[in-house]
Amino acid sequence: MSRSEPAPAPVSTENAKPPQMLSIPSRAELRRAPLETHRLVLLPIEPVDGPELWEAVDGSRWHLERWLPWVPFSNTPEASLRYAEACVADWDTGRAVRLAIRDRQTRQLHGVVGLDSCIHLHRSCELGYWLRREATGRGMMTEAARACMEFAFRRMGIHRMRCAAATDNHASLRVIARLDFRFEGIARQAEYVGSRWLDHAVFSRLASD
Repeated sequence: MSRSEPAPAPVSTENAKPPQMLSIPSRAELRRAPLETHRLVLLPIEPVDGPELWEAVDGSRWHLERWLPWVPFSNTPEASLRYAEACVADWDTGRAVRLAIRDRQTRQLHGVVGLDSCIHLHRSCELGYWLRREATGRGMMTEAARACMEFAFRRMGIHRMRCAAATDNHASLRVIARLDFRFEGIARQAEYVGSRWLDHAVFSRLASD
C-alpha cells in the first residue's frame, strides 16, 4: 500500500451471519427410516455389524487390499468390531457418516459407503466406499453411492464432496464417472498400499452442480 492510499475501513462482524453447519440425523432416526434404492438399503454401521464386516473383508481380502490401505489392519474379528465402534463414535460426534450397504430382500451386507472427513465450517466431506467381491460388477456401488450423495446434499447440507481413486483402479473410476464428479487433478503418490505408491485421481462435486 502506498502512502497516499487511505487505510481500509475495519470490517464489522456484528451483524455477520454464522456459517450454516451440517445437519446430521441421529443413527436412531436413520435406522427407523433408512436410505433405500431399488435393490439396496443403507443403514448406519453399529457394533452388531462387526461379525458381518469381518466376513465381508476377510472373504474379499485380495480384492480389497490392492486399493485400500486399511485392509491389512482389519486382520481379526475384534478389529472389525473396533471399526464398527469407531463408526458409531464418528457419527455421534459429526466426524463421519458410514452406512452398511445391505440387500433390500435378504439384508446381506455387501459393503460400506461413507462420508468421511466431515468439516462443518466448510460443509464438505469425502466420499468413500467398498464392496465385497461377490457384489461387484452389478452396478450396486453406483446405486449405493448415488443414494448416499443425495442424502449428503439434500439432508445434511453438504456443499462440496471430494472423491479420489487410484489412477489404475478402473472399476472405481467408472463409478466416479457415473456419479458426474468433475476431475480436479492428480495427487502424486497419495497413498502407500500393498508395497507401492498409488497416484490418485481427484474429483469433486458441488451442491450446485
